[in-house]
Amino acid sequence: MPLPLRRRQRRPRRDKRIRRTEIWENAYLVGWTQPSGHAVILGEEAGEESLEELRELTSSAGARVVGHLLQRAREADPATLIGRGKMHEVRAEARSRGADLVIFDHDLTPTQLRNLEEGLGLKVIDRTQLILDIFARRARSREGQLQVELAQLNYLLPRLAGRGTLLSRLGGGIGTRGPGEQQLEFDRRRIRARIRKLTEAIGHVRSLRALHRAHRTARRFLTVALVGYTNAGKSTLFNALTRAQVSTSSRMFATLDPTVRLLRLESHRQALLSDTVGFIRKLPPHLVAAFRATLEELEGASLLLHVTDASHPRREQHDDAVETLLEELKLASAPRLHVWNKIDLLSEDDLKKLLNGSRHRGEGSRAAAVSAVTGEGLEALLRQIDRMLDADPLVETDFEFAAADGRRLALLHRLGNVLSTRVDDDRIHVRARVTESLRNRLEGLASPGPKSAAGR
Repeated sequence: MPLPLRRRQRRPRRDKRIRRTEIWENAYLVGWTQPSGHAVILGEEAGEESLEELRELTSSAGARVVGHLLQRAREADPATLIGRGKMHEVRAEARSRGADLVIFDHDLTPTQLRNLEEGLGLKVIDRTQLILDIFARRARSREGQLQVELAQLNYLLPRLAGRGTLLSRLGGGIGTRGPGEQQLEFDRRRIRARIRKLTEAIGHVRSLRALHRAHRTARRFLTVALVGYTNAGKSTLFNALTRAQVSTSSRMFATLDPTVRLLRLESHRQALLSDTVGFIRKLPPHLVAAFRATLEELEGASLLLHVTDASHPRREQHDDAVETLLEELKLASAPRLHVWNKIDLLSEDDLKKLLNGSRHRGEGSRAAAVSAVTGEGLEALLRQIDRMLDADPLVETDFEFAAADGRRLALLHRLGNVLSTRVDDDRIHVRARVTESLRNRLEGLASPGPKSAAGR
C-alpha cells in the first residue's frame, strides 16, 4: 500500500507592516532666573515653576528628563547665558547622566547657542525650539503645518551661521571673479522666499476664514470659543458639551488644529463651539504671529469660555498668562465666562474656597464649576451660556463714518452683518446688524466731534 503523500507545509508569511518605534532622547534641563532685591525667594520659586513646566513640555516632545539645574544670577552672561563655570558644571552633570541634549528654559541668542554647543559638546535647544517641535508633531491639517513652518523659518532666519567663504560659489569671466555668493547668503535668500510663499498661503487662509465668519454672521450663528492654558481640559469639555470624539491627551498642546462643532442650548437655540490651541507662558512671538489666522476666530465669538484647571496649584499664574495673551490679541473686553474645570479633583472645602474667591473678584455671575470627566455642573454651565448669549442680542443700527475712518469701518465689516452702504460726499452711511457690545465698542472708538459719532 503506497504511503500517503505528505502535505506541503506552508511557509509563514512575512509581516511586511512597518513598525514605528519611538526613540526617547535623554534631556538635561537648564534654567536661569534673575532675583530682584529682597524678592530672591520669589525669583527662585518662579524659576522652579518654569523648570517644572519645561519638564512637562519635554515629556510632550518625546524626551526623558535625566536632570536639571537652575542658575541664579543678577545678569545673564552674553556669551553663554549661565557663565563659563556653570557651563562646565552642566557639561559634567549632563554627560554623567547620559544626556543626549541640553534644553534651556530661555531664548538663546545665536552667539549663546554656538558657544554652548561648542562648550557642552551636546545638542542644545532653547524653549522656543522645543515648543516649535511640539507644534510640528501635533499639526495635522494643511493650515496648521503652514503656520508651524512659518514660525520655524522666522525663528531660524536670524540664527543662521555661515562658514565664511568655504562654501562660496566662485565666479567666472571678467567682472565675476571673486568669492561670489556665500552659502549663508544663499540660505537666507531661500528662507526669505519660502517665508513669502507661506505668508501668501496663510493670507489666503485668513481670507477664507473671514468669509466663513461673514457667512456665520449673516446667518446669525451664535459662536462660543474655548480659551485657556494648555492641558486645562478644554478638549475634554468640548467633547462633553458637543458629544464629539476629538482626541484628548494629558500632554501639553495635544490639540493644535481648531475644531468646530454644534452646541445645542436649553432654549432650543444652536451655537457653534470652537476649540482652539492652548496658551502658555513665554509663548514664542513667532508662534503667536503665525497662528494669528487661527486666533482670529476668537474675535468674532459671541462668548469666550475661559477654562482653568481648578486642581492645578499654579492656576492663578496660568490665568495671568491667558489674560496677557488675550490683551495682546485685543480680546480682553470680549464677553467671557470663567469655567473652573476638574472640580472632581478638589475637596469640598477647596471648592467652596475657590467659588468664594470668585465672588470676591466679582466673577460670581460669570463663573461656573464643572467636571468634564464626570459631567458634574455641565447642565448648569449650558444654562449660564444660554443666559449670557441672551445678554448680547443682535440689533439693527445705522452708523455714520468719516471717509478716512477705516478702522471702525473694517471692524464693522469683520464682526457685523452689513445690510446697506451709502456714500455721501466725505461721509459713509452704513446700516448693519450687530451685537450691542459691538455697537458700544464702535461708539467708544469714535473720534471726538458730533459728525463722527455712530448713529442709532
